[in-house]
Amino acid sequence: MNDKTAARTRPPEASTGPTTAQLASAAGTFDLLSTPTRLHLVWLMSQGEHDVGTLAARVGVNIATVSQQLGKLRLAGIVTSRREGRRHIYTVEDPHVLTLVEQIFEHIAPDGSLAPDPPRQP
Repeated sequence: MNDKTAARTRPPEASTGPTTAQLASAAGTFDLLSTPTRLHLVWLMSQGEHDVGTLAARVGVNIATVSQQLGKLRLAGIVTSRREGRRHIYTVEDPHVLTLVEQIFEHIAPDGSLAPDPPRQP
């Protein structure tokens, strides 16, 4: 049994579990990612750097909407920005957020159904 399997099979009393603060913060992060527009923005920025106009065009919403959503995501620390002349360039750099976004889209098939689990290693 590897460490991951052992962690999943431990009785609940053997682990202290997440703290109240961790649960609240995780729920807040999932709440921010719970709208299709914000999740699409985060996915795009996980693929590389983009300015507001490019993000708006790719997501299919207006620049004001994207700016509002980016502000929320930036305040939460999910995305980062930098100035490049008159433009703001946005990206996702946090490896935890990158992993979360990658995993959710591996879990969901293009038709919106759950993707089949990969074969288990013996």
